[in-house]
Amino acid sequence: MDKEYDIATVEVSVRGVRSPVLTAGPPDGAEAVVFVHGNPGPADGWRDLLARAGELGRAIAPDMPGYGRAAAPSGFTYSVDGYAAWLAALLDQLGITRAHIVAHDFGGPWALAWAVRNPDALASVTLINSGVLIGYRWHRYARIWRTPVLGEAFQATASRPAFRLLLGRENPRLTRDQIDRIYDASRSWATKRAVLKLYRATPEATLAVPAAALRPLDRPALVIWGTKDAYLPCDQAERQRQAFPSARVELLDGHGHWVMAEDPERIASLVIPFLRQHLPGAATATGSSVS
Repeated sequence: MDKEYDIATVEVSVRGVRSPVLTAGPPDGAEAVVFVHGNPGPADGWRDLLARAGELGRAIAPDMPGYGRAAAPSGFTYSVDGYAAWLAALLDQLGITRAHIVAHDFGGPWALAWAVRNPDALASVTLINSGVLIGYRWHRYARIWRTPVLGEAFQATASRPAFRLLLGRENPRLTRDQIDRIYDASRSWATKRAVLKLYRATPEATLAVPAAALRPLDRPALVIWGTKDAYLPCDQAERQRQAFPSARVELLDGHGHWVMAEDPERIASLVIPFLRQHLPGAATATGSSVS
């Protein structure tokens, strides 16, 4: 019978940023599945996959600085490089020297920037509506956030009814409760400030940069993308092969940006077997597939 692990929370302080880290599976070990959320996250969105991954080995999911219950210090560098450096310091503090990255949204750029700087530590990558963005142009909300004054006004006036209307129209597979959770995750001013700083520090062209360094490594990669993503077009899915030539690409027809929330069983049926294939000893330790 498979061993089941509860999800626990470990509080850490990394580079002066306090953050809770959700954990599952064995509490130590140098190799781990590392879940990296995006905007607005937080780590709680990974709970289902995290619990399943914990049956295969060590798994963690941090709240990244400025999101969820993590601190949002004004002095933090809210940029792709800043988040990549923070992730590197977190993994070092937790004793993780080999990572199977699972990333969504901005978690992809953060984690791939980390991978460029730590290629020997990257074991595999699962990209969910995320990755290197080649020939990409910011979506309309990003363009607003990147505009001084307009971005602040947009953030200050965002309301739950408006959020439900816009997100519901763009992501029809999400339930109202799921939309409300996304709104709640993004409503604090600390998170809103982090979003504005991050997007203003990130020209579109920088999102393609990791591809050249990652391509020669050709690490195992699974790419999952909803065909109706309103923010990151699904034509980016095949472009992930420019960073991961052997990538397996799965397009989910009719799904939007938050595919983990829209169809958790389908996502688990893709992600967990992929992780089992690449985690040492996972196949013999856990028996049959989790789906």
